[in-house]
Amino acid sequence: MVQTGLLNNIIASAARIDRGRRGLRTDGEEREGRISFEEGIAIALSSFLQAASTADPKTILLAEEAFVEKELRFCSENDTNAISSLTQALQSFEDAFLCLETVESADKYKAADSTYPHNPKCRIQGNPKDAFHFAVNAHRTRLNNVTRAPGINMIEKALLEQRATNMTVAQTGYIEKQKKALL
Repeated sequence: MVQTGLLNNIIASAARIDRGRRGLRTDGEEREGRISFEEGIAIALSSFLQAASTADPKTILLAEEAFVEKELRFCSENDTNAISSLTQALQSFEDAFLCLETVESADKYKAADSTYPHNPKCRIQGNPKDAFHFAVNAHRTRLNNVTRAPGINMIEKALLEQRATNMTVAQTGYIEKQKKALL
């Protein structure tokens, strides 16, 4: 039930942010646009903080996936770079969800572990560097790159930084699941 409310808030926040951005670009709607944008950011930030507080990789990834899906939906069809990046993020999340399913079964995950090289470059804290790790690392990099853009609104920057932090929290929780499965 918590996930449902969280995801509803994430979806609503993305819609408000988009409505706010459109308002900011429209003469006479700037004030309403700013209010919608700031409310959307506040709801999103609160929701992502709530997701992080669970320390549950699945909850965190579901929240991020919902937000990215809405970002993609609100993207201009001419913004091919953003569309490509967001589409790739969603595809990597699907692979990460498969890893989450597998890590829940110790037998399956032990078998999967034997298919990964034991070279330290292919490991994180001794665990396989699998699709979950690739997804959160790539997405964290994507979010951090956006925060480096000059002129970015500081409240939006705070949201991006929280989302990047959530990727670290999700990865930490996932590593714990890996360790438990590989005992």
